[in-house]
Amino acid sequence: MQKSTIILVFLLLTGYAAAQSTGDTRFTFVLSPQISWMKSDMDKVDNGGSKMGYNFGLLVDYFFGDNYAVSSGLTINTTGGKINYIITENDNTLESRQRYNLRYIEIPVGLKLRSEDIKRMNIYGRFGLSPQLNIMAKDNDDNGISDEVKLLDLGYHIGGGIEYSVGGKNALVFGLLFNNGFMDTTKRNGYNDKAILNRLVFEFGFIF
Repeated sequence: MQKSTIILVFLLLTGYAAAQSTGDTRFTFVLSPQISWMKSDMDKVDNGGSKMGYNFGLLVDYFFGDNYAVSSGLTINTTGGKINYIITENDNTLESRQRYNLRYIEIPVGLKLRSEDIKRMNIYGRFGLSPQLNIMAKDNDDNGISDEVKLLDLGYHIGGGIEYSVGGKNALVFGLLFNNGFMDTTKRNGYNDKAILNRLVFEFGFIF
């Protein structure tokens, strides 16, 4: 209940800030390699390893002050992870390994704080929520496993980086973000666990 209240208050605040926006609007194309992994709260479900992926799309910053903006956008997120399911049958312990190759449409929303210019660059930090909608789920053999993956996922992101001006309003972006899941990503039969999706994102972008 407390988590839902925090999420609601955050969305209201960012929505209010966007409505009050009177400053610049800036667009950033991002192409971001990432490392993702899945973590369960159940003893019989272990993290089986990380997965390399990428995230690309368009971010929009709505500035409501010289150095403050509401940040949103739309990206395609290719992510996933590996999970080991421990099965006990007739006093024998077996391990079933499942690789989740996932793709989402992500619509992040948050706040961006930016420093004053330091010669040709500035430092920024951003944090917010990362709701996303699953559009593909496959295992390591390229078989569809949509019935084992929930449609909606939600987490928070926090991170920062630098913007390096290349002239006018154009700039290169180099950043690092951590995404931590709130919601259960999987729905495998026989396992009433909560497996969240985490990501470490190396963000590269171009502001135009």
